[in-house]
Parts: sequence; C-alpha cells; structure tokens
Amino acid sequence: MGVEISKEELTKVKKFFNEFKTFAIKGNMFDMAVGVIVGGAFTAIVNSIVGHIATPIIGMLIGVDFSSWEIALPRLYGNAEPGAIGIGNFLNSVISFFIIAFVVFLFVKAINKMRKKNEEAPPAPPEPTKEEVLLAEIRDILRDSRVER
Repeated sequence: MGVEISKEELTKVKKFFNEFKTFAIKGNMFDMAVGVIVGGAFTAIVNSIVGHIATPIIGMLIGVDFSSWEIALPRLYGNAEPGAIGIGNFLNSVISFFIIAFVVFLFVKAINKMRKKNEEAPPAPPEPTKEEVLLAEIRDILRDSRVER
C-alpha cells in the first residue's frame, strides 16, 4: 500500500530542487539572509532609540511619560488581574515604524539616484579595430589626393 510516484512527477520534483539549489548557490539566498540579519539589528537599534531617546524627549516636551500609558480593562470571568491595553507601547511602535519607513525611503531614494546616474552615463564607444583605423587612413589619403588634383 505504498504511494506510487510517476516518472514525470519525480522529474518535476527533481527539477524543482535543482532550480532551488541553483538559486541558493547563486548567492541570492545569502544576500537575503544578510539583509534579514542586518534588518533585525537595525530594528533593535531603532527600538532602542525610540524607547530610550525619542519617547522620553517627546514625553518631556509634552510633559507626560506616555510609554506607560495603559487603558485598564475590567476584570472579567473572575480573572485575578485586570487586563490592559498598552497605548504607550503602541505609540512607541508607531514611532519606530515611521523611523524605519523614513530610513528605508532614504535608502531606496539613494539607490534610485545611483541607478539613474549609471543609466545616464553612456558607455564609452569601443576603440576602432586595426582594420577600421587603416581604412580611415586610406579614406583620408584618397580624399586628400582628390583635393590636390
């Protein structure tokens, strides 16, 4: 009572895994992994900036420490502790989002500017071959000999 796989299905599966192996070996997967790791580290830095620098400064300007803002929920069904909605944590997350979005926007803008600069610069014309140089010299000699007559 084993599962039978046709040769066509087996070929498709092998082809799929070979394509994946080619994709992984090309470096695309490694580039993505590095991006995810750097993104995680960057997120930790932004969260620290928001939690330890931006939120206290904004709170100082407003006069309220909103990082600890909570909306207390009533005790339901005999829960020992009431629940709470962390509005301050939500505001910290919103600030983090805008900082990360702004930095990503700056990166994309810089990359697009570099791409545009590369597209605008026309490639240098290829050097003429020896034959082309020789033909140009012959053309010039013939043109000069016609003018002298």
